[in-house]
Amino acid sequence: MTEAGGRLLRRRRGAERVTNVELYFDLVYVFAVTQLSRHLLARPTITGALQSALLLAMVWLVWAYTTWVTNWLDPERIPVRLLLIALALAALVMWAALPEAFGTRGLIIGAGYAVTQIGRSIFAVVTLRGGPLERNFQRILVWCVVSGGLAVAGGIVSGPARGWLWLAAVTVDLVGGMAGFYTPGLGRSATADWTIEGNHFAERCQAFILIALGESIVVIGATLSRLLGMAVTAAEAGAFVIAVVGSAGLWWLYFDRSAGDAARVIAASADPGRMGRTAYHLIHPVMVAGIIVAAAADEVMVSSPGLTGVAWAAWLVLGGTALFIAGHAAFKIAVWRVVPWSRLAAVAVLGLLGLAAPHVSVLGLGVCATAVVIAVAASDHFLATGGEESPG
Repeated sequence: MTEAGGRLLRRRRGAERVTNVELYFDLVYVFAVTQLSRHLLARPTITGALQSALLLAMVWLVWAYTTWVTNWLDPERIPVRLLLIALALAALVMWAALPEAFGTRGLIIGAGYAVTQIGRSIFAVVTLRGGPLERNFQRILVWCVVSGGLAVAGGIVSGPARGWLWLAAVTVDLVGGMAGFYTPGLGRSATADWTIEGNHFAERCQAFILIALGESIVVIGATLSRLLGMAVTAAEAGAFVIAVVGSAGLWWLYFDRSAGDAARVIAASADPGRMGRTAYHLIHPVMVAGIIVAAAADEVMVSSPGLTGVAWAAWLVLGGTALFIAGHAAFKIAVWRVVPWSRLAAVAVLGLLGLAAPHVSVLGLGVCATAVVIAVAASDHFLATGGEESPG
């Protein structure tokens, strides 16, 4: 490895902590999550939901690929710090265009995605020249060139073709990791080669969960602020309380035990790269999606608690919670290899509540969804204090 590249690597001295510049980089993603929530609320249809999911995948992949790189490279070094600032600048421009991603601003999204994915990979290849990770990032660069080309092409065209091309770009970046970024002439990467520091990687993904939860708090507070300009009804006040309790409940499910326990598991794993890819890289965006949907639901519930018989509003309320709990169930399966029956039962209950949705107000559905979250949290607490085995 070149001498300069060696100086840019993290010095492994036990558990690595998240640096301030990484947290600064994350601030851009607070904005991104807000934009995604707005995008979903402005398009409460199946097509709008699919578009929002695709944009979330692009947001997540740009962030997650950067997180992998900063697990190896030291963000306290000036070149790496400048890289993060440049990536934050590019991301800020991209996410500003999110509301019109499928309209007049598609090329900004596509070009920004390509520049970010390819540029970061080139930086890593140059920086790690001569080291054991060089070949890995050469493979990643090849795959990112393909996904970047698809992203730019999607930004140029319009109509359904844009969505299909962007879906192809996202698929390339997702499948690339699962395929070890196999490239003819360069071979395949093994997860054992991805010598990540587990504590750092887990803490970074925990930070993104907090970013999403922070958006839900902002939405709840902003909606209440608008209502305070007039007389707040008892239903609106109740909806505000339920929204806050629901958000806190999602935080509790993730952070009370499983976040810290999982970080210790990945840190002690013989193959942290495999666990990082599955439990964090692939599963965490499902929970983030659930929080974003729940935040959109909170805005509807607090502003219009009596709304009844509107299918999209009902499924926002129930679907956001169900998506988060399903993602958390998958996370527990990936980390501990146990089936979290309480979470699977909770998802089933939320699905059954959907049958009653046409006859129940969004506030009533919000109360039910929050009660389900509290029940799962209480079940976790009972199993833990009762001495029964309940990993995470």
